[in-house]
Amino acid sequence: MSLDAHLATLEQRHSALNEEIASAHTKPAMSDAEIQELKRRKLQLKDEIERLRQSTH
Repeated sequence: MSLDAHLATLEQRHSALNEEIASAHTKPAMSDAEIQELKRRKLQLKDEIERLRQSTH
């Protein structure tokens, strides 16, 4: 997989998590701990995306 394709995949996963977090705030069935886990995963993806972008420059 090329770096650009990998970045695109990570960005799609990041966007999907963002939507899931926004949706979770409207669902009473989601606990705060579950929302925090989603946010943690989203931040990890963001960090990886930034690290990969920095390595290409």
